[in-house]
Formats: sequence, C-alpha cells, structure tokens
Amino acid sequence: MTEARHPIGVAVLAPPFDVSALWIALAQTRTGTGQPSRTPPDRDESHAERVHALVELARTGDAEAFGQLYDIYVTTVYRFLYYRVGSRQLAEDLTSDTFVRAMKAVGRFNWQGKDFGAWLTTIARNLIADHYKSARVRMELTSDVVPERGPAAESSEDEALVHLGDHALHHAISELSPEQRDCIVMRFLSGMTIAQTAAALDRSEGAVKQLQLRALRNLAKNVPQELRPEP
Repeated sequence: MTEARHPIGVAVLAPPFDVSALWIALAQTRTGTGQPSRTPPDRDESHAERVHALVELARTGDAEAFGQLYDIYVTTVYRFLYYRVGSRQLAEDLTSDTFVRAMKAVGRFNWQGKDFGAWLTTIARNLIADHYKSARVRMELTSDVVPERGPAAESSEDEALVHLGDHALHHAISELSPEQRDCIVMRFLSGMTIAQTAAALDRSEGAVKQLQLRALRNLAKNVPQELRPEP
C-alpha cells in the first residue's frame, strides 16, 4: 500500500479552509422567528454505491479498499477535528487515531442507521472526549487559533478585515453549546450532509435542521454585522 493510502502515522496536510458557506448562511439568517435560512446543498450521492462496495471489501480485511475510504473521508474528519480542538498537530494526531480505530473495528461495522462517514465522525468525537478527559481540561475551541483561509485578500487592509472576521466567527463557534457547535462544524466546515450529521449526532434529520437553524441564529447574534463579508 502506498503512503497516501496508509492511515497509520500519516501527517495530514491542512488544506485551505473555506468558511464562505457559513458566512453566506449567517448573512441569510434571521435572528428572530421566520423561515430557516438557505443551507449548503447536500453533496451528490452518486458515489454511494462505490463507498458501499469499498466498505464491504474493507470488512473482509481488504487494506486497499480501506485505503480508498481513507482518501475519501480524511479531509472531512480532519476538518471536523481541527475546528473542534483548534490545533493542527492535535487534529492530525486524532485524525490518524480515528482511522486506526476504524480500521480495527470496520469488520463490525453495519449499515443499520449509520452512514460510514458519520460512523467515522462518531469515532472522532469519542476521541476528542477521551483526549480532554485524560488531560482534565475543558473541551473547547482555542480562541487564538484561526483556521487558514483560501486565496489571500487583495490588499493588506482587506486581509486584516478578513482575519478579524474569521477570528470573531471562530470565537462565536466556540461559545455555542457542544451539540450546536458539532452541527455547524459538520454541516458548513466539514461539508457533511443533513443525513450524515443526523447519523453522527444520533438525531432525526428534522431535528438536525432545527438544531442548525438555532445554531446559525446564535452565531448571527454573536458576530458583529460589520465583520461579515458580503455573501
């Protein structure tokens, strides 16, 4: 198996983080009563059959199949962990641990009410809880660590405003309840679908939609309007 397909000990290179979908959702969110804001479209499900086939092969001990699943899901898992722990090194370590644990347990995976990506996210959530429990510190995002953005702003003034806005957004996410925070990170920053988020949180899709709306409204109240980029 090549290094790119080997989950054990592989350092995950942090891709540029794009928070534009979350900013757009915030701009469209009403902080009072009203219709829910628009949400990011669920990803195309055309790859579902391929994922199903790979999981079935991985369950029989096929390491190459598991490596392909790693390639598919590593960015989603890593982004979720990074936004939850606020540390690149810790997120990389926990991402590797997530896939090591998944590789050991994949033979026991079943499809009843569980998407494979959601199953991986559940493992990642448990590892976060284990880490902070063993460290005896409170589980929260580190407010002075702001995830990287994509292309740089055109001017230093614009770049400063962008950084200030992202810092405010990051801090606002850290102040949400744990479940609202997980929902926002899964949906807007990791790109998980409503169905995947529902499976990971063990809630109905309707409940996740309401949870997402409440979380967006809380974020909209806590992030100053003047710091929000134009949607």
